[in-house]
Amino acid sequence: MNDAKSSHVRWFLVFWLFILSSVAFLDRVNIAIAGASIAAAYHFSNVQLGWVFSSFLIGYALLLFVAIRFLFGAGEAVIFPASNQFVARWIPVHERGLANGLIFAGVGVGAGLTPPLITYIIVHHGWRSSFWVCALIGLVAGAVWFMAARDTPEEHSRVSASELGRIRAGLNISSRGDESSPLQKALDTFVPWRIVLKSKEVWALTVSYFCYGYMAWIFFSWFYIYLAQVRELNLKASAWYAMLPFLAMAVCSPLGGLVSDRLTRTRGPRIGRCVLAASAIAVAAIFIAFGSQVHSARVASLILAGGAGALYVSQSSFWSVSADIAGPSSGSVSGFMNMGAQIGGAVTASLTPAIASWFGWTASFLVAAGLCVLGAAAWLLVDPRRILTPTFQHGTAVTALPAETEY
Repeated sequence: MNDAKSSHVRWFLVFWLFILSSVAFLDRVNIAIAGASIAAAYHFSNVQLGWVFSSFLIGYALLLFVAIRFLFGAGEAVIFPASNQFVARWIPVHERGLANGLIFAGVGVGAGLTPPLITYIIVHHGWRSSFWVCALIGLVAGAVWFMAARDTPEEHSRVSASELGRIRAGLNISSRGDESSPLQKALDTFVPWRIVLKSKEVWALTVSYFCYGYMAWIFFSWFYIYLAQVRELNLKASAWYAMLPFLAMAVCSPLGGLVSDRLTRTRGPRIGRCVLAASAIAVAAIFIAFGSQVHSARVASLILAGGAGALYVSQSSFWSVSADIAGPSSGSVSGFMNMGAQIGGAVTASLTPAIASWFGWTASFLVAAGLCVLGAAAWLLVDPRRILTPTFQHGTAVTALPAETEY
C-alpha cells in the first residue's frame, strides 16, 4: 500500500458508482423515450406500453419485448444493493449520506441526459440503434468497475494506510472498543432473515420506498410521454423539458446527502436521516399535487421538477440507514428495501396510464402525491440506531447502538 500520503480510493469508487448509476438509468429511461416509436411500430396503446415498462421492474413490448425487458431488469437488480454493500464496507458512517447522494445523483444525470441523446439517435438512426448505443456504454462502464473495484479496502493495493485507518475508524461499529467483545462480534455477523423480517425499521423503509418508487417511476416511465401527449409539447420541447426533473434529482440527491450527514453529526441520526427524509417526501407530495393542476405546460414542468428534486433529497437516507442498521448484511437488507421501490415502479408503470384513461392525468399525479404522504409517515416509525444483528446467546436482535456510539 502507498503510505507516503493519504489516498482517496473510496471517493474514486463512489464516483464510478455514480457513472454506473447514470448508465443504469440511461438504459432504463431509454425505453420511455423510445416508447412512442415502439408503440407506433407495434400498435401498442399506452396501457399496453405500461405492461412493457412494468415487466422491467418485475424482473429487477408484449411477448418478446416483455421477456427481454424482464431479463434486463433481473440483470440490473444487483447494482444498488451491491453499491450499498460497498458503502457499508468502504464508507465511514459520517460520510454515507454524501456518498449515497453522489451515487444516486447518477440517476438524475443518466435519466436527464437520456431524452436529448435518445431523441437525437432515434431521429437520425432509428429507435433500435438507441438500444445498441446504451448497451455499448454499459459494457465499457461495467468493465472499468470490474477492474478498479475490490470487495474491501484491505484488498485494494492503492488504498493507503491512512485512508484504511480512516475507513476502519468510521465504520458502523462500536470499534472504538474491544474487537473481541460480544457486541463487536455480533456486529460483524450476517443477519438471519428471520430477524430482518421481524424488524419494523426494515418494513417501514420498504413501505416508504414502495411509495418513493411509485412516484419516481412516473418520471422515468411516463413524464416524456405526458409532456408530448397531454401537454402537447413538440418532440424537441418534450425532450428538453423532460430533462428538468432529472436535473433536479442530480442536484438534490448529493445536496440531501450532505445535509443529512451534517444534521446527523449535529442533531443525531433520527433528525438527520428520518425527519429530513419524511419532510422531503412530504414537500414532494405538495409539489406533485400542485404541479399537476397548473395549466401552463412549461410552468407545470418546473413545479413537477421541483417535486422530483424534493423526493431525491430523501434518497440517501434510505440507503444510509439500511447500511447503518444492517452492517455486513446491508446488501441483502437494502435489496429487500429496494424490492419495495421496484414493485412500486412496476405498479405505477401500468396503473398510471390506466388511472389516466379512466379519470385523467391529474388523478394519476394526485394518487402519487397521496402515496408520498404515506411514505413520509412511514419514516416516523424508523429508529436508525436499532441494529439488526444476532447475539450469540439467544439469537435475538441487539435493539440499539450503545449510547457512546458516534455518528
